[in-house]
Amino acid sequence: MSVTITKAVESGTPVRATRREWIALIALSLAVLLISVDATVLDLALPAISADLTPSSTQLLWIIDVYSFVLAGLLITMGTLGDRIGRRKLLLIGAAGFGVASAIAAWSVDPEMLIAARVLQGISGATLMPATLGLIRSMFRDARQRTAAIGVWSAMAGGGAAGGPLIGGWLLEHYWWGAVFLINVPVMLALIAVGPYLIPEFKDPNPGRFDLISAVQSMVAIVPIVYAVKETAVHGPTAETAIIGLVGALVGWLFIRRQRILKDPLLDLELFANRHFSTAVLTNLMSVFALAGVLFFGSQYLQLVLGKSPLEAGLLMLPGTSASIVTSLLAAWLVRRWQPRLVLSAGLAVSAIGAAAMVFLQADAGVVLFMLAFVLVGFGVGIGLTLTSDIVVSSVPADRAGAASAVSESAYELGIALGVAILGSVVMSIFRGDVDVSDLADADKAVAQDTLGSAVDVAHTLPAETGQALLESAQAGFVSGMHVAAILVAVLLIANGALVMRMLRPHRS
Repeated sequence: MSVTITKAVESGTPVRATRREWIALIALSLAVLLISVDATVLDLALPAISADLTPSSTQLLWIIDVYSFVLAGLLITMGTLGDRIGRRKLLLIGAAGFGVASAIAAWSVDPEMLIAARVLQGISGATLMPATLGLIRSMFRDARQRTAAIGVWSAMAGGGAAGGPLIGGWLLEHYWWGAVFLINVPVMLALIAVGPYLIPEFKDPNPGRFDLISAVQSMVAIVPIVYAVKETAVHGPTAETAIIGLVGALVGWLFIRRQRILKDPLLDLELFANRHFSTAVLTNLMSVFALAGVLFFGSQYLQLVLGKSPLEAGLLMLPGTSASIVTSLLAAWLVRRWQPRLVLSAGLAVSAIGAAAMVFLQADAGVVLFMLAFVLVGFGVGIGLTLTSDIVVSSVPADRAGAASAVSESAYELGIALGVAILGSVVMSIFRGDVDVSDLADADKAVAQDTLGSAVDVAHTLPAETGQALLESAQAGFVSGMHVAAILVAVLLIANGALVMRMLRPHRS
């Protein structure tokens, strides 16, 4: 039998979670794991999908990106909607939608069908992510238990993103490409089956009126910004992407103005007046910014500079991603002994040291150093994601936890996009300035200066001496860009740690 908890009866709820809540946490964490897997599992399946469905280059890009665009655009709307209609109800609706979308994606017969399935996955994913974190906030009312539960939640989210390529690689060796989507179906069916019995219902007893205009504005603001950031990272700045980004920013400004005058806003801007909440959201963004940037240039360094295969590169990065999972689980133990601001700032400092160590990477060696540096980055990021998520949901009333979780998840998505775009742009601008194309034909110059991968491909088509000169200059230029990006990451993380020490001081009585 389900339980509905509102403000009126919340004071009668036992403070400490029981076995039922911990079992429910397993179900919620499995859902988060699969959502995170779906964000990265597709990468290895693209060649098989291309051979089977023959999508155009534009369609292929939409197959990859439309999931994250829709997910990011709907997080705020779905988080607030969960507070209004019930987070468990929204979770179960999202689980059903995600399962159906995964089955459609697995058996898609053309690119259009697969793109539509990915859109539905994004919509469903946007209902699941803030609902799971919001439910944890309400189920685990004891502070220590809640931190531990969020640590499990963060570990599953990080583990899913890290394990996506490995899981995809194993499935593709044994089954057809649709298997990377079908793994979602049994878990979602299990969640739908046990959810009504294990997960209590939580919602705002006085939610107010839902503003559809604000919901549309939030998506029209976020999607163009995320799109412009991603396109700039891949193709460099253009007038078209600048205009699209400006349109998103303008709609975002209109959205904020509307929230200020509404009696029942979609996004309560007063949340940001809480210094703990706003600092945690910023730190969440910066942690993901650092991790996404290191993953972006680190994977290229291992494959295109040191010559490792995709599977070898994934295995070499596994200790770093595993470190983030372990420290996500350790965060609850650490904050029992030290203040959260000390643990969080120390984690950021460790990540900064790891980023700074990448300055010593070379074009002809550096596997061990990269692995050690990435472990340090992962160590701090794991702590950061757990504690910031805990602070975000703990610093708001329980009936607003869904909306607060949505803000945190939006910061996470934006951090990924900005990390790839900004750090990728830094790396590529130095790369393009250093790569030696003086001996190439005009047609090859533009291609070689586009990306490191393009330069490697061009080098393999040239005579041995010319190709080797191009390859060495391209790899050296890319490594120089990595050094600058690594320093930028280290400086930003140190500054973020100082901000955490200042802003997360306990309130004076």
